[in-house]
Amino acid sequence: MTFHRSKNIFRVFAVVAFIALLAVKTSFAAPLPKPPTITAEAAILIEASTGRVIYEKNADRLMYPASMTKMMTCLLALEQWKDLSAPVTVGAEAAATEGTELTEGETTTMRELLMALMMDSDNGAAVAIAEAMTPSRNAMEFAANMTQKAWLIGAKQTQFANPNGLPDIRHVSTARDMMKIARYGWANPEFRRIVDAREHLFVWNTPDGRKQQRKLENTNELLYSYPGMSGIKTGWTRAAGGCLAGAATRNGVTLISIVMNSPDADDRFADTAKLMDYGFPLVRIEKGPVKEKIERTVWAHDGRTYKVTAHPREDVKFLLFNGDDKKKFKIDFDMPRFIRAPIKGGDKVGDLVILYDGKEVGRIDMIADQSIQKGFHPIAAAIDLYDAVMG
Repeated sequence: MTFHRSKNIFRVFAVVAFIALLAVKTSFAAPLPKPPTITAEAAILIEASTGRVIYEKNADRLMYPASMTKMMTCLLALEQWKDLSAPVTVGAEAAATEGTELTEGETTTMRELLMALMMDSDNGAAVAIAEAMTPSRNAMEFAANMTQKAWLIGAKQTQFANPNGLPDIRHVSTARDMMKIARYGWANPEFRRIVDAREHLFVWNTPDGRKQQRKLENTNELLYSYPGMSGIKTGWTRAAGGCLAGAATRNGVTLISIVMNSPDADDRFADTAKLMDYGFPLVRIEKGPVKEKIERTVWAHDGRTYKVTAHPREDVKFLLFNGDDKKKFKIDFDMPRFIRAPIKGGDKVGDLVILYDGKEVGRIDMIADQSIQKGFHPIAAAIDLYDAVMG
């Protein structure tokens, strides 16, 4: 009798222990939250430092990007215009553009035009920038340069027909491509400063030389209401619907989101907030190898030397979702066998590829450590001959 009673008590303890163990195990392996329901036709959410995708919806569907286009206009100006304080005169086409407060013959600086472009979404400012940056003063020529730059950074489904995003059947992109452009811009400190500005006093001179000024307020309402929001660009036309490239930072993690074709101008903000609220609890950043510890060599043809070494543009970071195991991260390389001179130090010569459990989750530019002038080197010539013979 005593034996059976002890046996029953043991069984009760065993069941209790099993339930407790199950509860503990469950607490460490909680299921991921359900993705948010958003109104936008297309969207994507990434972690900025790694580019790893957290959420996507129709991310490769061709759509109108509206004024998110101006991210690329701004980036080309920041990279190619030597002095942002240099004066720019507003031309007739810029002044006649729909959605501008500029007047023909006014003068202001490139920096002021960029503030009006990104904060106030001034369409004429985009044309004024485009005209100032092309010898022909042709905004369509500038748009072709925008497309070329987009392709260079991997946004290869994008085609720009103008610098401001006004509707044009030839002017299309995708949420994924807009994300690539936004992430590229986010690496530029001056770009971040501009898109994070809440207010700015815009200064210009009238054609007769009188100094004028007016207050600009950023069209991104989330800068005033969503904790950690710091950019990037609104967009709205009837054809494109509500668009928004957003960026927010919490606890050292920055998320970038794109929403396209929300039903109205307010829904784009609500959709973006939902995406950010979904993403932040899911992710944490773990350090990977530092860039100085990673080196690769690429053969160089037609140069004064026969090879160039390359390092990642930045340290490797691993983005972990709930339940991820850091040990499943690996790095690989997507680099050509050779490149042709001339090569500038800092030029991209390939990609470091971040893999999780064998699947690609991010890329980092591999950049040349030194410049190579066009010329002749006997080893390079021998490699050329070998490649020609071996096909």
